[in-house]
Amino acid sequence: MFWFMLIAMVVVVAAVTLVVVGGGDAGGDGGGLRDAEPAGLHDPLPPDRPLARADVDAVRLPVTVRGYRMDDVDDVLDRLGAELAERDARIAELEAALAGAHASAMGGAGLVTEVLPASAPAGEPGRPGPDAEDPRDGGARPGDPEAPAHGDDDTTPGEGEGRS
Repeated sequence: MFWFMLIAMVVVVAAVTLVVVGGGDAGGDGGGLRDAEPAGLHDPLPPDRPLARADVDAVRLPVTVRGYRMDDVDDVLDRLGAELAERDARIAELEAALAGAHASAMGGAGLVTEVLPASAPAGEPGRPGPDAEDPRDGGARPGDPEAPAHGDDDTTPGEGEGRS
């Protein structure tokens, strides 16, 4: 009788274990094993436009028994890295274009070919106008009251004063 009770007990424990674990699909009510999830879920980042901060904030990676799915994490990090590299290249390109435009606006090569003297009027570049000082006569302009007359060059300053 001992053996009968022992075998009956083993059969009951095995039946209860099968029912609890859900080893059979006989009921059809989904009591069996779950279907295996696909290896990679949908891409949580939009593929048709550049990423925005809200897209990155909205990323929720699926969790498995050992942590996050490595493939999903790798895909997200690869996408973020590629977009950051693309934006860095675009920023460098725009900064170079801006520096070139700034250099040409500040007087780059070919813009100024000849420097005008400070006293030159707006006329021909590099040619002094009629009112410019002539270095041959000491810088005096004709009609200037302080200019010496051509015949009075032999007088020294202060010598001709007081004579009538």
